[in-house]
Formats: sequence, C-alpha cells, structure tokens
Amino acid sequence: MNLALFDFDGTITTRETMSDFMRLAATPLRRALGIPVFAPLLAGYKMGLLAGTTIRQAVTAFGFRGVPATRVHAAGDRFAIEYIPGMLRPEAMQRIALHQARGDKVVVVSGGFDFYLAPWCRQHGLELICSTLETRGERLTGRYLGAQCISEEKARRVRERYDLAAYGQCYAYGDTHEDEAMLALAQRKFYRGVERI
Repeated sequence: MNLALFDFDGTITTRETMSDFMRLAATPLRRALGIPVFAPLLAGYKMGLLAGTTIRQAVTAFGFRGVPATRVHAAGDRFAIEYIPGMLRPEAMQRIALHQARGDKVVVVSGGFDFYLAPWCRQHGLELICSTLETRGERLTGRYLGAQCISEEKARRVRERYDLAAYGQCYAYGDTHEDEAMLALAQRKFYRGVERI
C-alpha cells in the first residue's frame, strides 16, 4: 500500500476556500465590519509585507471569537455540500480516485478548517489532517488549536500520524511554498500537477 498526501486549496480545488467559507460562516455584521478592518492587512499580504499566517489568525479571531461552535459546524456541513463541488479540479479528483482504486491510503493535509474539510473528506472516503479552532464551553475562542497546518507543521503532523517506512511509496501533491515540507516527505512529488524528477 502507498500513501498519497494531497494539499486541498489550489491543489484539489481551483482556489483558496477560506474567504468563501468566512463569507458563509461569519455573521453579516462581522462581514460588514471586517471589510474596512482587513483591507490594509490584505494589501500588505499582497505586497509581501505580511505572512499568510498573520492574516488567517486575524481574520479567524475577528470572525469566530465567541461564536457558537455548532453554528460554524453547520456552516461547514453546508459549505462541503453546496460550495466545494463547484471548486474541484477534475484532474485532482481523478488522481484521488486512481489512488483509491489501487488501495492506497489517501490523506488531505490542509491549512483549511475541519468545519468543512471533515464532512467533505468523510463523503469521499479520505483521511484528514488540518487546522482546527479552539473551543471553550460551546463557543469558539477565535484562536487556532495548536499551530496552523501549513509548511513544516504539515510534515510534522504527517510523520506523527503515519509511519512512512510502512508504505511502499509516498506520493505528495501541492501547489505553493506552504506545501514544500510535505512534498519533501515523498518519493513522488507533484507540484501544480507536474511531477518533479
């Protein structure tokens, strides 16, 4: 059996999903207030002055602090069913199906949230490693539970969960610099759909 690791945003999907999910899951008031608050931060990110982790932490805290977890989980279920299917790359889904047909273990390894990735992965019979948010009581704190699942954290979590030596080969699929550490784990690496030799 082989192990196949897939990034989600931009690899399985045609674009990043966080902003789409935030538009669905955050309240209308928070969305409206967030536009002027985050415009300068997004401009700084596009100019390379701010890291993506900084933006994600700020947006997550603003959008979800104090929100009932059940509300965001319900939004995630809806997002998985109604929104994600329209974002999928057919070639990525074919590659996932090929690995499944071979009997490989297929894992989505993503910085995205479990709110929508968990139901989507269950629907497709995939394992999941991803970012989660902290809950206190029944409400979200707006903080990540542990590190965001990007860059070195992706590789760390894969090694923590899977004994790579137990698999015939490891395949990895990614599309940005945040996937490089995960790609480095694999004997066969695919970046933006092209295999690296």
